[in-house]
Amino acid sequence: MTGIPRSSARCAAPRRRLRRGVLLPAALMLVTSCSTGSDSGKAGADGAGDPLFPRLGNGGYDVQHYGLTLDYEPEGNRLHATAVITARATQDLDAFNLDLKGMKVRDARVDGKPAGTARKGTELTVTPGTALDKGREFQTVVVYEGVPKEITDADGESLEGWVETDSGAAALGEPTGSMAWFPGNHHPSDKAAYDIEVTVPKGYTAVANGELKRKEVRGDRATFSWHNPEPMASYLASVVVNEFEVTTTKAGDLPVYIATHPEEPAAGPRMAKLLPRAIDWASGLFGPYPFSSAGAVVDHNEYVDYALETQTKPYFDEAPTDAIVVHEVAHQWFGNSVTPRTWRDMWLSESFAQYAEWMWEEKEGGRPVQRIFDDFYSGKDPESSGIWAFPPGDPTPETIFDPPVYGRGAMLLHELRRGVGDGVFFAIVRKWVADHRHGNGDTAEFVALCEERAGRSLKPLFDKWLWGEGRP
Repeated sequence: MTGIPRSSARCAAPRRRLRRGVLLPAALMLVTSCSTGSDSGKAGADGAGDPLFPRLGNGGYDVQHYGLTLDYEPEGNRLHATAVITARATQDLDAFNLDLKGMKVRDARVDGKPAGTARKGTELTVTPGTALDKGREFQTVVVYEGVPKEITDADGESLEGWVETDSGAAALGEPTGSMAWFPGNHHPSDKAAYDIEVTVPKGYTAVANGELKRKEVRGDRATFSWHNPEPMASYLASVVVNEFEVTTTKAGDLPVYIATHPEEPAAGPRMAKLLPRAIDWASGLFGPYPFSSAGAVVDHNEYVDYALETQTKPYFDEAPTDAIVVHEVAHQWFGNSVTPRTWRDMWLSESFAQYAEWMWEEKEGGRPVQRIFDDFYSGKDPESSGIWAFPPGDPTPETIFDPPVYGRGAMLLHELRRGVGDGVFFAIVRKWVADHRHGNGDTAEFVALCEERAGRSLKPLFDKWLWGEGRP
C-alpha cells in the first residue's frame, strides 16, 4: 500500500498524510486477547490471535475457496450477495465464526442443511445442524444483503471497506475492510482461491482479482466473472465498479487487464506500456511473476488518497507516478505471494516495495540507491519525515502504515545488501520468495534465512535497524 507522498504506496509507500493508520471497529478495539481454539474445544475461536488485531480472523477451520456472487446497484449503494465458503475443519466444531461487519444475513447453510446464526459486533457465529469432525471439508453458504459500509482507520481520516464513490464503488480491504462486503476468515494467515461474480447495471464494469473468464449482458444488467486460482489473503481481495475504459495487453505470455476511469484518459495507454516493463524488471530481480494474470485499476476516487496492492490488479485512486506503480508491482511478490504471517510482520511487505522504488529510480537514471539511503538518513528526502518514530519491527495497530515500516525498513534492506554483498543479498531475496510462494512468512524466518546465507550472525544489524529506538 502507498501512503504519505504519492511517490510511495499503501501497500505501496507511506501515505501522503502520515501513513495509513488502522481502524478497528469499536467492538474490536476493546479486545486485547482472544482464545485460540484447540482440538478439545467444540467452538472455533472468535479471533486468530494476531498480536496487533487479536479478533481479526477466526480459529477452527482453514478456508480453501471463496465463491462470491454479488449483485450491486450503484443507485442507493445496495448489495445482494451470496458467499460460498469451502473450508477444512482443523478441530472438532459445533460452531464457528466468520467476520462480517453490517449487512443483513438472510440465510446460512452448512453442507446444504440449515444452520443457525448469531451476530455480535463483527462476529457472525454459524452453528451447523450436525457437528463437524476435525479434518472434514465442509461448505458454508451465507446469503446476505444491505448497504455495505466504509470503515474509518485509526487516523480518523483514511477510508477502507466498501467505499462508495461519485459513480460507483471500490472495495478495499487493508487491514480490516474486507469484512464490510463478504463474510470470511479475515486474517492474512488464512489464504484461499477466489471466484468473484459481479452483476451491475449495463454500462458499468466490475473489476475483481484474477482473470476475466466471462462477461454476459442480459437486458439492462451485465455480469463479470473473475477467477483468481492462486491463494490470496482476504485483505487483498477487491471489487471496483465504475464506467471504466478497458485496455488489454500482454506482459510476455501474461494477460494484462487495465481499467481506467474516464477522467483519467491517458492512464490506460501509459499503464499498458509501463506494467509489462515493471513486471519484467521485477521478475529479473525477484524471480518469476507469481500469478497467472496482471493488471491495474486507475480510479478517480476523491474519498481515498492511497494506492493498494490488491492482488493481480493494484488499485490506484488516481493516475499514479511510475514509482507508485513499481511499488505496487513489487507487492505482488512481497505481500501478495509472500504474505506477512501477522500484521506485526508488515515491514516485510512494505520495506521491499519501498526498496524496489529506490532500485527503479537508480535504473531509470535517477539517484543511486546509496544516495537515496543517505538522503533518508539525513532527512533531505521528503519521504524521510517520521522514519525514526519507532522500530519498524514493532508497530502498533495505529502505525503499521507509518513511515518507519516503509523508509526505515528499506534502509535495513540496503544495509543488509551492503553487509552481505549483491550476490548473497539477491540470492536471499529470491529464495525467500520461492520458499514462501503463495504462503506466509514472518520476521524470525526472514532473519534465519539471512543468517544462513550470510554464514554468520546478523543480530547487530537487525537489532539496530529493525528493533532499535531512534536513528542508528
